[in-house]
Amino acid sequence: MSKEKIEQLRKELDQHNYDYYVLSSPTISDVEFDAKLRELQALEALHPEFFDPASPTQRVGSDISDGFTQVAHVYPMLSLGNTYSEGEVTEFYERVRKALNEDFELVCELKYDGTSISLTYENGLLLRAVTRGDGEKGDDVTANVKTIRSIPLRLRGQFPALFEIRGEILMPWAVFDDLNREREAQEEQLFANPRNAASGTLKLQNPAIVASRKLDAYLYYMLGEQLPTGTHSGNLNAAREWGFKISDATKVCKTLNEVFGFIRYWDTERKNLPVATDGIVIKVNSLNQQKNLGYTAKSPRWAIAYKFQAEQALTRLNSVSYQVGRTGAVTPVANLDPVQLSGTTVKRASLHNADIIESLDLHIGDMVFVEKGGEIIPKITAVDLSARVLIGDKVKFLKNCPECGATLVRIEGEAAHYCPNDEACPPQIKGKMEHFVSRKAMNIDGLGSETIALLYENNLLQNIADIYELKVPDLARLERLGNKSAQNIKTSVEKSKEVPFERVIFALGIRFVGETVAKKLAFAFKNIEALENATFEELVAVDEIGERIAKSVQAYFSDKNHVELLTRLKASGLQMSVTEDKMKPAGDSLSGLSVVISGTFLYHSRDEYKAMIEQHGGKNVGSVSAKTSFILAGANMGPEKLKKAESLGVRILNEEEFLAMIKPEEIKESEVEHQTEEQTLRVGDDEALRLGDGEKIKDGEGDSAGFTGTLF
Repeated sequence: MSKEKIEQLRKELDQHNYDYYVLSSPTISDVEFDAKLRELQALEALHPEFFDPASPTQRVGSDISDGFTQVAHVYPMLSLGNTYSEGEVTEFYERVRKALNEDFELVCELKYDGTSISLTYENGLLLRAVTRGDGEKGDDVTANVKTIRSIPLRLRGQFPALFEIRGEILMPWAVFDDLNREREAQEEQLFANPRNAASGTLKLQNPAIVASRKLDAYLYYMLGEQLPTGTHSGNLNAAREWGFKISDATKVCKTLNEVFGFIRYWDTERKNLPVATDGIVIKVNSLNQQKNLGYTAKSPRWAIAYKFQAEQALTRLNSVSYQVGRTGAVTPVANLDPVQLSGTTVKRASLHNADIIESLDLHIGDMVFVEKGGEIIPKITAVDLSARVLIGDKVKFLKNCPECGATLVRIEGEAAHYCPNDEACPPQIKGKMEHFVSRKAMNIDGLGSETIALLYENNLLQNIADIYELKVPDLARLERLGNKSAQNIKTSVEKSKEVPFERVIFALGIRFVGETVAKKLAFAFKNIEALENATFEELVAVDEIGERIAKSVQAYFSDKNHVELLTRLKASGLQMSVTEDKMKPAGDSLSGLSVVISGTFLYHSRDEYKAMIEQHGGKNVGSVSAKTSFILAGANMGPEKLKKAESLGVRILNEEEFLAMIKPEEIKESEVEHQTEEQTLRVGDDEALRLGDGEKIKDGEGDSAGFTGTLF
């Protein structure tokens, strides 16, 4: 009965995924979908014997990753030549016409601005997903690609036994905007454009975070020995029938004028699309003609890319203002004469930092060129020096905070300037409170930015500890609140005292400590006192905690104002330790043993194994010595640790041996519990996970960094 129910749910969810992500025509609500997915996850956890790699639950992403292995491409991933004018397109057309000396068709399709991927399917199942890499070989990112809902894990209909299909992994504008808003709230560096965000996301080591980024994909080219038709357009139509997301913005053109019509239409209409595009790809339709035309050393002779011109506008710089964030970072903003750019009115542009201002040599009154980086972030790219007459003062970065007057500081190695007056600078104070009450932190309803500003101005809130001393009568007398709103706020404040310890750490707003890092710190140190007294060495010994985060944590707890704040929060009843049910001993099978963990693991994360060791009476140690009882070794174990263990005769156990040692009967139920809880969390990926400050991705990171051609 369980097997039949599992198969039924898989089939239903596959269809709903296809309806939603490929057809854009959902037939059930998100709530209903999530309920069915949770039901399937629970059943699969109880019946691992029915595991299926193509199950819809495999899309949510495990937090286990062994890193990426290099895989050679069966067919090299070459680049396309770029053109930037209709004249160059005409030259391409004439070259093809002369080389073929027969009638031919061209297929025009949108050039999506993401990161290229190659998918291999065998017997209808996704076998492998590989990045472009260097064109000859790329990284195997199958686990991450499985989280992308528009990419089918199992095909429908009739298809070749083995084939490859290529496409573009994309981050939709809406997801990109949300992600940058989150990063801005954490005062992290923003992604410049969806392409960099998609590329960096695809190369993350944690598929669960990849799942939370809601990537999308369009497929545009098929390769194999037994393709369904002899034309590119015919193969795309077949792929659409098999369940692939194929762009409707594809047209078979018989004349050059039809090609130009397609280009001109989409040069404007693309601005209404939910994903980024930067051009048109033009391909000869017949596969036989493609073969006859052949390749140059770098690109095919049968295809070319037409790149849209970056839209630019000229406008006047009227002034520069400065914004102060909750961590004190000061961001300069250019205030401009309103100008139309990429379909929107632009009045402001970020200048990022003092170095950017200096490099542009800006003066008030300058006529400046404005573009949208990735067509979303307005930026000043240059000054029109020929128009520089009767200009005002040279723009110089502030020396004092625009809000409180404190002398700004610049930390060595960082581009930003900071206001150090974090206890008396109004935007920092209010920003910290807004972060503290946010949904992913203490989740206190009713205290939005406007209400917090109102309470601050009325001296009811001066720091986060004051939140727990708010009284209903004081709230109710304020404009726009009233008794009901006041009572709701108070109820939510009281409920926040149940928020677990790891979210309390995140809510404190320690610089560089995002959700992921906060969770690691919570489970490494168990309570606030241990974290407060942790040495630098103890902090950096925690998985994924580097020097920058360790120094920031120590700086936070060395501040007497923060110590006083924590004292008040403790007295208010917040959770300041990992709960007993998470800490209680599970057995004594490792009593008195010292264990070293090394490598990457399949069944549990490193932190979970560390917790298991402690729960069973063992002790986690960081280095191998004669006193080490054994090493729990995963894949890619550190070579130095392995060498030392062999020289000292220290025993090395793999995961299965370790789990057997701590008594399977003790962990069987907890494993199912863990899997169900973790998988359920990841159903609402945006609720449960985001990239922590310690896992920052640099712009351009990933397989497309530094590549200037177009992939096909």
